[in-house]
Amino acid sequence: MTEASPSKTTRAAARRIGPFSVSPIGLGCMNFSHAYGTPPPPEQAERVLLAALEAGVTLFDTAALYGFGGNEKLVGRVLAPHRDRIVLSSKGGMAGVPFDDGMKRVIDGRPEAVRRNCEDSLKRLGTEVIDLYYLHRWDKAVPIEESVGEMARLKAEGKIRALGLSEVSAATLRRAHAVHPIAAVQTEYSLWTRNAEIAVLAACRELGAAFVAFSPVARGYLTAAPPVVSELDAKDIRRGMPRFSEPAHWAANLKLREGFVALAREAGATPAQLALAWLLAQGEDIVPIPGTTRVDHLLEDLGAATLRLPAAVIERAGALVNHKSVSGPRYSAQASSEVDTETFEA
Repeated sequence: MTEASPSKTTRAAARRIGPFSVSPIGLGCMNFSHAYGTPPPPEQAERVLLAALEAGVTLFDTAALYGFGGNEKLVGRVLAPHRDRIVLSSKGGMAGVPFDDGMKRVIDGRPEAVRRNCEDSLKRLGTEVIDLYYLHRWDKAVPIEESVGEMARLKAEGKIRALGLSEVSAATLRRAHAVHPIAAVQTEYSLWTRNAEIAVLAACRELGAAFVAFSPVARGYLTAAPPVVSELDAKDIRRGMPRFSEPAHWAANLKLREGFVALAREAGATPAQLALAWLLAQGEDIVPIPGTTRVDHLLEDLGAATLRLPAAVIERAGALVNHKSVSGPRYSAQASSEVDTETFEA
């Protein structure tokens, strides 16, 4: 494993998101409360958050959906004493809604829902303003102009500082940007998920929006210890993702991974570091936000920011793992219908 000084790692090359200067690698906080089975104990999550802060991470990303508000409470409680040192981002427009049979995830982009989500997030985060506030999903029943218009009003009221969108197409981004400048687009982007390269990344650059890449190590696939699919928690979202859940796809992807791991070893990096270094090399407007529940994995990820790899290694990584070589679609048909991103032709 390539070691790097944590303080040097994240202060080496700050990146811009709207009015903010942020560490080149941020922290996605979803893992503490959501998506990958039983969450870690709160004290473990707190250790990771504080270790990230100590290492110089300045961008922390959460959402109303994660843990149905629990993630925002955790992040807010731990980071409140350090509020002036960080750029705090959250998301609304998709949140937990109580029903007779329990809480359920609901996508709702109506102005009144966007406002309610934002105001609820402010309370949970214990802050007067959210630095970067995203529309988590475009509600296709509501014109994007209406949702973004309400976000612009929230900004005018001083409740948010900059606007973002998550999982949107280039066309939707342009419509939204015509209402109010969009500071960032957040979408999955990694060696094995390249949809952003079709159109939205170019649109971000045209409009001056940063690109925040979630799941940059492919939900654990591009790490030293990929998930054992048969042992995944029943609630782990990867159980519904064809690349993991369908045996033929997973077998092919494990075979593909062998060459990538060998390349990382040759380069003197871990697989996760090579994956993150590849992403950072795609442009200074890209900010990856890997998530983890372990301090050692956090520090390993941050080490990618100071790796100096030959261009040939970066090119080989991209040629080895890409949308043509990976087996299986990113999402199930149902999940795909909820996002508004361009997809590669079959």
